[in-house]
Amino acid sequence: MKLKRALVLFLAILTTISFVACQGKKTETGAGTDQTGSSNGSETDYEGEQIVLRMAWWGSQARHDKTIEVIEMYEKQHPNVNIEYEFYDYDGYFTKINTLVASDNVWDMFQLGGNFPAYLSKIVPLDDYVASGIIDTSNTTDAFLKTTQYEGQQIGISNGVNTYGVAYDPAMFAQAGVPEPAENWTWDDYAKASNTIHEKLGIYGSSKFDDFAAACGSGIPQSDINLNFYAITNDGLGFEDYSLLVDYIQMRADLTKSGAYPDPGAISEIKDIEGDYLVTGEAAMTWVASNQFVTLSQAAGRELKLVPIPRKTADGPAGAAIQSSQMFCVSKDSQYPEEAAKFLNYFWTDEEANKILAGERGMSIFSNVTEVQAPDLSPEQVVANDFVNLVGSFEVGETNPVSPEPYQAITDYFNLIIQKVIYGEFKADEGAKGFYEFAQSQFK
Repeated sequence: MKLKRALVLFLAILTTISFVACQGKKTETGAGTDQTGSSNGSETDYEGEQIVLRMAWWGSQARHDKTIEVIEMYEKQHPNVNIEYEFYDYDGYFTKINTLVASDNVWDMFQLGGNFPAYLSKIVPLDDYVASGIIDTSNTTDAFLKTTQYEGQQIGISNGVNTYGVAYDPAMFAQAGVPEPAENWTWDDYAKASNTIHEKLGIYGSSKFDDFAAACGSGIPQSDINLNFYAITNDGLGFEDYSLLVDYIQMRADLTKSGAYPDPGAISEIKDIEGDYLVTGEAAMTWVASNQFVTLSQAAGRELKLVPIPRKTADGPAGAAIQSSQMFCVSKDSQYPEEAAKFLNYFWTDEEANKILAGERGMSIFSNVTEVQAPDLSPEQVVANDFVNLVGSFEVGETNPVSPEPYQAITDYFNLIIQKVIYGEFKADEGAKGFYEFAQSQFK
């Protein structure tokens, strides 16, 4: 009977361990959390004390593997530090973090993008750690640091800078008799290429695009370089004419109807970048962040190229700019915020660690890192970095890198409107007008 009870207990423990998200290390109950929400940057000596830090991020399998390897390197150099990690796809990550926010149990170190204002209540500003040298910013610039500042505070440090583009298969374009995209190609060029490739090769001309980023984030300044979707002050919209969105919405509906673009059901089958239809050979091009180009190319196993996103007119504004891909933040729920800052400094600035990370999250903002990475860059990484520098040379108007708090609801509603136009519930003009009114209402 004692043996049976012991076996039941062992199986229960084993089941609990196996339930940890995405094969992350087992999380010790209560480790690394403090309901007091310690957030100061005071110097504390934890040397010799066993420290447990929790860390989480979203991304591709390549990102997971590289990040875990760096974590293990740090643990070997700091035997008293144990970093428990979890990783997710994008949607799963934000489902989880929203649960942790509600329970005051956010990971010690967590990844965020431009939607970070929604999580400010859980972020420890890093200014004190920068001032004390715990986070070493001597090899970067104020311009790069400002990409992750909010209201004068250093909310995080950028994991890398990137920009959006379109990855494509030149062999497919050649097979279909379609000219490869030019640096200043237009949305009309994109639609024509998509349809021709579909007709000639029987595949999608284009895989999944980030519709909000294309139509709103880039599309509005493509209409007028002085306009933005969100106002610079982040308290409303930065344009007044909803009709600026109509052409993109109509194009998306038309391409889906012709079969040149996957329908919503087919899009839902794409779970990560490795499963993109460009990778599987079922599409000739796809939307991509520049830092994802290496993973995309490696997963495809064939030559891919990278070109700027289409413009509204060939001689008009590009509507593209350099941005922080995402950042890591320190949690106010952490018992050891200073130790978390020490690890993140290693993650951002250590040269050996960044040889492993290899710019997967974007081009590093630290010059010592980019210098040491240069000899080991793959051809795909060279393409990605050159692309960032190219887009960085484009003329842009004044922009705000921070997304306002209603960002997610507005993005979700735009995607819903496109689906409704695809299925004939709205005409493009009606959908654009309704979306504009909804977006305005989120700021009242």
